[in-house]
Amino acid sequence: MDKLQLKGKWNQLKGAVKQEWADLTDDDLLYVEGKEDELLGRIQEKTGKAKDELLTWLDKKIKDLD
Repeated sequence: MDKLQLKGKWNQLKGAVKQEWADLTDDDLLYVEGKEDELLGRIQEKTGKAKDELLTWLDKKIKDLD
């Protein structure tokens, strides 16, 4: 997953992320350009998932959206 994919699809992806992990808040999922690592860190902290696992999941969801 590259940063451009994340930026362009984040509004759509955010819904899928909230469905998968309902405990995440809008603040947890706030996307700020250039701070993708912070976003992933917040998701990791709340879900307990490894970064690689999250990136794989997000890549799959991005492909599903295309």
